[in-house]
Amino acid sequence: MSLFDQINADLTTAMKAREKEKTAALRNIKKFLIEAKTASAAHDLDDTEVIKIIQKLAKQGTDSANLYKEQGREDLASEELVQVAVFEDYLPKKLTDEELTAAVQAIIESTGASSMKEMGKVMGIASKQLAGKADGKDVADKVKALLA
Repeated sequence: MSLFDQINADLTTAMKAREKEKTAALRNIKKFLIEAKTASAAHDLDDTEVIKIIQKLAKQGTDSANLYKEQGREDLASEELVQVAVFEDYLPKKLTDEELTAAVQAIIESTGASSMKEMGKVMGIASKQLAGKADGKDVADKVKALLA
């Protein structure tokens, strides 16, 4: 079952169980997925494209929640964080700092990179291999630290 189909099935289940917050979050995901699907009418969305969309939604939700907290709107911040929690259920598990270090070190060794001049080569491979598993900024910071 594809991730898109899983989200549709979970949406139906959440609606039947009258889980208001989960239903709202899943409808939000589905809306963005349908928009992406119609924008690229040539093909269906594969799981990697679905994960990218959900990651974007989770990041936007987290940013919005932080903004609401700064403005003293805890009610809106908590709503955003509830949706982000639902989004994260569909994302791959994030790498720990130790796992990220090991993965980046392995990529550096496989490319033979030894200086900051070769950061682009390492980042190209790392961003593909670690997509969805680690934030791009964290990967870049780790690459810089290991090549420095």
